[in-house]
Amino acid sequence: MLQPIELLTRTLCDTTPTHPAEIAFLFGQTVDNQESVLKQAESLLKQRKTQQVSFLQSPALSGYPGFESWKGILLTKGISESQITGIPFDNLTMIHTRIEAEALIRYAKQQNIQTIYILAAPFHQLRAFMTAVTLAVELYPTVKLYSMSGTPLDWQQNVAHSQGQVLGSRSQLIAGELERIEKYIQKGDLGTYQLVLDYLNQRDRIV
Repeated sequence: MLQPIELLTRTLCDTTPTHPAEIAFLFGQTVDNQESVLKQAESLLKQRKTQQVSFLQSPALSGYPGFESWKGILLTKGISESQITGIPFDNLTMIHTRIEAEALIRYAKQQNIQTIYILAAPFHQLRAFMTAVTLAVELYPTVKLYSMSGTPLDWQQNVAHSQGQVLGSRSQLIAGELERIEKYIQKGDLGTYQLVLDYLNQRDRIV
């Protein structure tokens, strides 16, 4: 029981890199929850805590409004097009958290990106970060991932989540996220709490 609580605390209260992260990656959210990550991305750029924000270069799919939609919103917030990067993605049938994480980590390795902020809506942050770390350990263990939760939104508002198929208040969605974590750990699709804690413990020692 202590490992999940420790990891949740550290995920929501992570340290920050000593220099601006090369990119901040936004996990796909539904329209109901997109403002959480878009607002945080805007803040990171304007505070110069990252050089780029990135998300899947995909059309609208699985509840994600699509690259062009999110880019358009960020442009209206005063973010320049040169600060927005699309992560290559060619699966036009489905988007889910592991698919996004794999696309990100493969791109980061190809581009030799060393530091990345991982952003998701707060109720999704733990699973999103665990998934990103799982893929990093598998594919690119020297990359430094930092957890940066999206801006909190009204916890009692009813919203759609998870490919737009799960409905409930944001506070109610937390239980479903924890259930998915346990399920995916048991299936072997997601690294254990200890694996992610070990990654965090050694992250800042990576040369």
